[in-house]
Amino acid sequence: MNLPNKLTLGRIIAIPVMLVIAYIPNLQNPFFCEVSYANFINFIIFALASFTDFLDGFIARKYQLVTTFGKFADPLADKILVLISFMILFMQGNHVVIQNVSLELVPMWGIAIILIREFTVSGVRLVAAQRGNVIAAGWAGKVKTFETMIAIGFLFFAGLHQAVAIIGLILMYIAVALTLYSGIEYVWKNRKIIFESI
Repeated sequence: MNLPNKLTLGRIIAIPVMLVIAYIPNLQNPFFCEVSYANFINFIIFALASFTDFLDGFIARKYQLVTTFGKFADPLADKILVLISFMILFMQGNHVVIQNVSLELVPMWGIAIILIREFTVSGVRLVAAQRGNVIAAGWAGKVKTFETMIAIGFLFFAGLHQAVAIIGLILMYIAVALTLYSGIEYVWKNRKIIFESI
């Protein structure tokens, strides 16, 4: 197994580790302000895993170590990592109050939009692959991925201060908007592949 694939596998292993940490009772105690030990540890894991996402792709392209496993596992690991992080944050049920209006930091409808987009894009890619076509990620998808990772970082530290929570909330909404836009753009650009399969 080459280095990029080892990094991808490490990212996959990090996902259940984050889930376990999120459910250990003693780690729910505050580490600093209202940030729990669990959130602090999971942020570190998430940050390292996100960095390996950039690193494994860079190494694979530079040293021509692209494999079938990497093509399949790398994007899958990214999607699951993001969705599990959002689910962990959603289960915490944190809110922020703005002008007497209580807003969920991670709303279920936001996770649903992200999930639907990922399933749709994966479906289109599968159809394209069966026809021998490889669809490269567009700029909107890359911006969406980067912004979403920043949003998750702020959301893990929302307990620091209300200002951090509000920034996290805004970034969450932007992430959902970018997810929706990139999904629509992706489907539109590849509409011929979709309609040919009908």
